[in-house]
Amino acid sequence: MSRNFLVVDPEEGLEVLRGLASAIRIKILKLLHVRGPLNVNDIAEALALPQSTVSSNVQILEDAGLIRTETQKARKGNQKICHSTFDEVLVMFKEDINPLHKEAIEVAMPLGLYTSCEVSAPCGLCSTEGIIGLLDVPDTFLDPERMKAGLIWFTRGYVEYQFPNNAKLAQNEIEAIEFSMELSSEVPGTAANWPSDITVAVNGKDVGTWTSPGDFGDKRGVYTPDWWKLKGSQYGKLKSWKVTHSGTFVDGLKISPVSLKDLDVETHHSIRLRIGVKEDARHPGGVNIFGRGFGNYDQDIVLRLHTTR
Repeated sequence: MSRNFLVVDPEEGLEVLRGLASAIRIKILKLLHVRGPLNVNDIAEALALPQSTVSSNVQILEDAGLIRTETQKARKGNQKICHSTFDEVLVMFKEDINPLHKEAIEVAMPLGLYTSCEVSAPCGLCSTEGIIGLLDVPDTFLDPERMKAGLIWFTRGYVEYQFPNNAKLAQNEIEAIEFSMELSSEVPGTAANWPSDITVAVNGKDVGTWTSPGDFGDKRGVYTPDWWKLKGSQYGKLKSWKVTHSGTFVDGLKISPVSLKDLDVETHHSIRLRIGVKEDARHPGGVNIFGRGFGNYDQDIVLRLHTTR
């Protein structure tokens, strides 16, 4: 019988390690491993825990990629079925780590400072003060007021950002490129079960696709302003794409073989990040990108260059 293994480098898999750092979450993982897929009520009953406790811990495990969930119809409404993702999790340290010679160069890019875009409706932008331009009009993405954007959304297409290659300026060698951003699917209104394949490209090369499970509106985002309607997208999931010499990872899970050598970063004075939903995506569910003043994390799109001198 085949077994699924997850090998975690502590530098690249902090979300996974956080997911494991709880006795309750370990019990949930063990239960799913032994008994197979279960809904939240079954888990709560088996572990003698409140349903609210199980739900919050299931969300953390899902965010870390340690379980996956799917929504199924039940006699009364819908139920969330939880599946164990891995049979074994191995934590391994790289032997060549020398922290005295490692540096991280970080650049935060405001949401509205994209250098090119091509989007389809439904789409729109808003700042913490209100809607920017006209809703569902792609040309609004060229409005100079976009510089104030804290939330943008579109159905198909992309936005592209150009970051300075500060490692080249500092004459440092890049060991990894990491992008951090808060994302969700996009549907008119909201829908927790609305998958969307969100693809990230760097320097014109697709590095990997993450499937967002839905468009979240069950509660107001921690930083989402009060004027933003509750039936609109409220928050996303903070996702980290990391390209290393050995491949591309999302939250510590390897999703593609694309590596640093494929991006040719040493010869470029800038690093171009493209976020989009492709026309031929299997799950073309749109995208919300949350920036400062919206969602749960109050951050811009962050580039981290992990370098050595």
